[in-house]
Amino acid sequence: MSERKKILYVQTSGVDTPERTYAPFILATTAVAMGIDATIYFLIKGVTVVKKGAAENIKLGEFPTLKQVMDQAVKAGVKLEVCEQSCILLGLEKGDFADPAKIVGAATLNDRILNADAVICF
Repeated sequence: MSERKKILYVQTSGVDTPERTYAPFILATTAVAMGIDATIYFLIKGVTVVKKGAAENIKLGEFPTLKQVMDQAVKAGVKLEVCEQSCILLGLEKGDFADPAKIVGAATLNDRILNADAVICF
């Protein structure tokens, strides 16, 4: 039996560029529906996307709020990981993030990249 494929989405864009925030959630949700493991890793300003209360304030055009899209992704099984060093860089605390975003170390990103079948950056 073959192992499931894995896609890693690296989100470096933050709430200051809301037009770049939807794609990783939509693509990761689609990947899970296709039977692919999907993880979104939030790095640098990307960590601001999963800060508590931030996604509720992002809504573009006829799309639902980013929070609704994020909740749908999580419900589908998309994993959310937040770079601990980026949090330190931006002065954010571990409790500042929406559930189920998990704070992880920098080595985790390297491991995810080495084990992924594809990596896409936003």
